Amino acid sequence: MRVSHLIGPELRVVLQENPGSLASLLEELHPEDIADVIAGLRADDAAKVLAGIAPEDAALIFERLEDDTQGAIAERMGPESVAHIAAEMAPDDRIELLDGLNEEMSTAVRERLRNVDPEAAQEVAELDRWPAHSAGRLMTTEYVAVGPSASVQDAILAVREAVEAETVHYVYVLAPNEQPLGVISLRDLVVADPALPVSRILRQNIISVPPTMDQEDVAKYMAKYDLIALPVVDASGAFLGIITVDDIIDVLTEEQTEDVQRLGAVEPLEDTYFATKFWVFIRKRGSWLLALFLGEFFTGTALRHFDGVLQAVTTLSFYVPLLVSTGGNSGGQSSSLVIRGMAVGEIKLTDWWRVLVRELGQGLVLGGFLATIGFLRVMTWGDGPRFAAVVALTLVGIVTMGCVVGSMLPLLLKRLRFDPATSSAPFIASLVDVMGIFIYFTFAKIILADVIAAAGK
Repeated sequence: MRVSHLIGPELRVVLQENPGSLASLLEELHPEDIADVIAGLRADDAAKVLAGIAPEDAALIFERLEDDTQGAIAERMGPESVAHIAAEMAPDDRIELLDGLNEEMSTAVRERLRNVDPEAAQEVAELDRWPAHSAGRLMTTEYVAVGPSASVQDAILAVREAVEAETVHYVYVLAPNEQPLGVISLRDLVVADPALPVSRILRQNIISVPPTMDQEDVAKYMAKYDLIALPVVDASGAFLGIITVDDIIDVLTEEQTEDVQRLGAVEPLEDTYFATKFWVFIRKRGSWLLALFLGEFFTGTALRHFDGVLQAVTTLSFYVPLLVSTGGNSGGQSSSLVIRGMAVGEIKLTDWWRVLVRELGQGLVLGGFLATIGFLRVMTWGDGPRFAAVVALTLVGIVTMGCVVGSMLPLLLKRLRFDPATSSAPFIASLVDVMGIFIYFTFAKIILADVIAAAGK
């Protein structure tokens, strides 16, 4: 059972009868559990809870809430109270909070923050320089650094004094001009002789990223090099801050959510499912449904084009749904594999020919496998060997085409600088439907030419 279900009712009673005892009720809970409880309360009650505890404790809770929940609570608390909480947050969490508020509230909180904590306001201004979803926007400016002349003992003291740092996994050695000279892991620091200079134990080949790098690429870097924190340096090489792994987990969750929604032919949602308004859903889903619906008009046009063939051999119509759905399924499989491969860096644009060869081969083998089953099934229905041959050949062609189209379309969209996930399974299915009908009736016109001609007399 969730903690919110256990604590929520008791919390409401405390709010009504003895608000002063809130701190003692919550002090034994983890901030994540308290955030879960807060999220289950009405915005007015949640604002009272956060107002009743110290700003430094409220910050640990507030930064764990969803953006829409933060915004609703902030409206009730007012900019002054929110500014005091924001001042206690890590720089990256603080800028994320301000970005999630509506423009009027965000501006008001920023103004109050200049009075509450000028240093925090300056950190916000520094992060504001970088575009949304970039490395500069993700980074925190709180990290542990020492000069090149420091000893191991000095570095250990710096770690002990870093009470405001979001996380301490590495100590960075910086030159007087803020250029990074090297990095020391906490483990290496602890086991080293305290009298040694840090220059004796630092690792010089620092992996870093520019502040303008997209957050998804940052996540790939951290995964590739197994880093817990990743430095951000500007064009001149000056050290700006670090990106921590907890922020990357949030990025991966956000990016994967967007990809899954696009694969389902839905424009990405800015809020959670229940926080998204009804008409926003209609707009996000309706545009894609309309596009797919209009795309299916081409399927109808293709069928009308072969109307004479259908009238001559009505049995052909029985197999249309089976064949086109098979092509859509194979295309959807290939599309999903390629999109995921591109997302994790396994497949690059230059690999298109390798992907084409592999998918072409897989399409022929899978199509041949299904064609064998299809041929036998048509024969058991008594439609004759020539008709069975039409279905079998169509299955080979349509599955192969589905694999090729499903794999090449994401790469083409990437080349055109569109999101590959836009080539969702429903979109590919619509495209393959039309092409599959042309393949099917073309084979029918060739193999059943005499039957069609006789029926036309």
